[in-house]
Amino acid sequence: MPAPDVIREIVEAQANTVLIARDRREDGRIVGLLTLVVFRIPTGVRAWIEDVVVDEAVRGRGVGEALSQEAIRRAVGLGARTVELTSRPSREAANRLYQRLGFVRRDSHLYRYTP
Repeated sequence: MPAPDVIREIVEAQANTVLIARDRREDGRIVGLLTLVVFRIPTGVRAWIEDVVVDEAVRGRGVGEALSQEAIRRAVGLGARTVELTSRPSREAANRLYQRLGFVRRDSHLYRYTP
């Protein structure tokens, strides 16, 4: 869990939107969250979905879908030409959800540099 000052920095960053799902039946307990990052590059506005997290106790109840749909709606509303995300192959239910929402698996090489 990030320190409070790091969480504040994430939430206050201009490019970031942190979406939170609450369970109204349980006094508004947080049951899911998602970070949407929208940014402009020379080819246009792009969006990236990161850190989709849903409480295990409520998985399969549409929380991840609702968060993802809202992220897509906001990204498109901000002019995003694309919305991207990554998901581990072992997360089968999540991958089915993303495909159902219209995400298409890309054939590409993903490179990461870790200093």
